[in-house]
Amino acid sequence: MALQRIDTLHRSPMTGKPFNSLILLTDEQDAHALGCAGHPFVKTPNLDALAARGTRFTQALTPSPICVPARAALATGRWVHDIAYWDNAMGYDGRTASWGHALQAAGHCVESIGKLHYVNGTAPTGFSRQHDPLHLADGIGQVWGSVRNPLPSAPRPSRLFNELGAGLSSYNRYDMTSADHAAQWLNDKAAEKDASPWALFVGFVAPHFPLVVPQRYLDAIDINAIADPRLHPQSGYQRHPWVQRHADFSNADDELGTPERRRLALACYFALACFIDEQIGKVLQALRQTGLQASTRVIMSSDHGDNQGVRGMWNKSTLYREATHIPLILAGPGIPPGRVCSTHVNLIDIAPTVLDNANLPADPSLPGRSLVDVANEKDDPQRIGFSEYHAVGSPSAAYLVRQGQWAYHHYVGYEAELFDMAADPGQAVDLATDEGYRPILEHMASLLNQMLDPLATDQRAKADQDALIARFGGREAALGKGPAGASPVPSR
Repeated sequence: MALQRIDTLHRSPMTGKPFNSLILLTDEQDAHALGCAGHPFVKTPNLDALAARGTRFTQALTPSPICVPARAALATGRWVHDIAYWDNAMGYDGRTASWGHALQAAGHCVESIGKLHYVNGTAPTGFSRQHDPLHLADGIGQVWGSVRNPLPSAPRPSRLFNELGAGLSSYNRYDMTSADHAAQWLNDKAAEKDASPWALFVGFVAPHFPLVVPQRYLDAIDINAIADPRLHPQSGYQRHPWVQRHADFSNADDELGTPERRRLALACYFALACFIDEQIGKVLQALRQTGLQASTRVIMSSDHGDNQGVRGMWNKSTLYREATHIPLILAGPGIPPGRVCSTHVNLIDIAPTVLDNANLPADPSLPGRSLVDVANEKDDPQRIGFSEYHAVGSPSAAYLVRQGQWAYHHYVGYEAELFDMAADPGQAVDLATDEGYRPILEHMASLLNQMLDPLATDQRAKADQDALIARFGGREAALGKGPAGASPVPSR
């Protein structure tokens, strides 16, 4: 049965006149790292204002808690297991059509500024022009991360915290330049006569590591008021065996070493979220001042979250809320203002949304929905949330299924986890072994099995990764291929 509209006055009829799309993507930003989400330290006045004039989705998920697969899924509107961009050595290359290709075919201007993290700048990925794009290092990315069949027994340094504290990183400079460039792009576009409809993708890096941020942002954070991360193994918490294997492969928390450095790392992460809000503010100000706001829908999100020391884990690559839940805001003509929507949504919903904005039909095989429709309907507690992981540090595939209050984690070869997100939003109590919750566990497992074969998908991902490793000369050679840390900014 179709869901009722919450306010049909907000939904613009398909008159044939398209809206422009401005897509703003941060990197590694937790859904809670917003002022409007109630964060005690992160101040985001520009994103708060965007949410106030649009709809904020509180249950938005990444399709995969790692950069490259998530971005390929965003581009194509398809799940990672459908498109087989499994890890950070398999950048999007255009072999599966993107929303950009559809817009280009309709004669729309489609450009990008900043981080894309695709295979390279020449692959036909749906942009007529890319400005200063950040792509996979040397076009190959983290080949060493594809070695996971089996996962290497020797631990690997994370290098997440080689740089930490106040300063000005190359990523900070890159983000500031991207914001300035996007503002100028909007000014130039507004000055064009008879400009074709357009879509602009602006990719930022913050709050992605290295956790380095200009001093004034760090000064605004009261480090002494930051609590120690929850569920730390040093306090007696026992990690799930799959997560423990990941930590054994690369233990960033041990590299931090002290509670003081953990709090500094969190303060820098929070400060970077404030920093990137200011950069986004430059772009939104230009949109408003040029008059383009009236004809443009803005989509703001992030590729994935960050564990932030919870369970002694940092970076992404787990199924827990901190790594998989992302901010997602939609604002512009036809979008209910000030709405907070709890329906499960995903980055794969961005492709049909951009096509909807452009008044173009979406491929009916796309699994997502236009966020314009979702924003204009009542909350749907039955819609399924999904994420999957097949990348660095994982001994096997991991799948997250969300429905209603339940979060189900399926690990191939390991026991599952089940959490009641209403009673236990911090996911401290695993209910999977409680017989009273067996019907729920079985229901959630059935939802996953309707989507895919968990074991066969794991085997397919590993076969593709093994083939990639063979192309680089085998396991030992592959372990030395690719950047040790984050992808470098483009040289100018």
